[in-house]
Amino acid sequence: MSISNSIRAQIPPIHPEGYPFIGGFALASLILFWIWTPLGWIGTVLTVWCTLFFRDPVRVTPVREGVVVSPADGRVSMITQVLPPAELGLGDKPLTRVSVFMSVFNCHVNRAPVTGRIERIVYRPGVFINAELDKASEDNERNSLVIGTAQGRIGVVQIAGLVARRIVCFSKEGQAIGAGERFGLIRFGSRLDVYLPDGTKPLVSVGQTAIAGETILADFRLGDNGLGFRAN
Repeated sequence: MSISNSIRAQIPPIHPEGYPFIGGFALASLILFWIWTPLGWIGTVLTVWCTLFFRDPVRVTPVREGVVVSPADGRVSMITQVLPPAELGLGDKPLTRVSVFMSVFNCHVNRAPVTGRIERIVYRPGVFINAELDKASEDNERNSLVIGTAQGRIGVVQIAGLVARRIVCFSKEGQAIGAGERFGLIRFGSRLDVYLPDGTKPLVSVGQTAIAGETILADFRLGDNGLGFRAN
């Protein structure tokens, strides 16, 4: 393999949703160069950042039945028992919620956590407070999906963050989807909540780094035999 091909292989593809933004940043950089060179270099750095933001790398997803994978890149910010949002229709009992917070430096393409059929998609407008706060699950703009599987129904909620102003969902109700398949993205910082079926134990811990489509959040087959964790 040539050096140029080796370098090209290390550069992840860009999601088409990002092209207008990257082009806008690049055009602004050219204008800033014309006004004052240092401003142009600042614009160039921001253009590179915008390009990295919309990266869409290939992921290797475990395909065994019963595995729940992370829908987002980022940090597991919360694991708690809470009532699911009413629009999900998942009942009135507390369920385990695993929250993955995406900073502005993470890849923001969202992937399905399980294989199944999308039973419901509900968009709710809201405010734009810090997505790391617990109340963001109720107050922020969000888009909710319910995916039905043979083991139970999973709730996945895209939550806009402090600087996010656009939730994008590529999927439709009734669509069959595979674990790890792209279903949407959120622009510029946000959070994904996953509501697990009753009795399902998470296999991640708070503070752990998650990779969309690869990190296993839970396994239906393990039941109550969850895992412990140790920080090293």
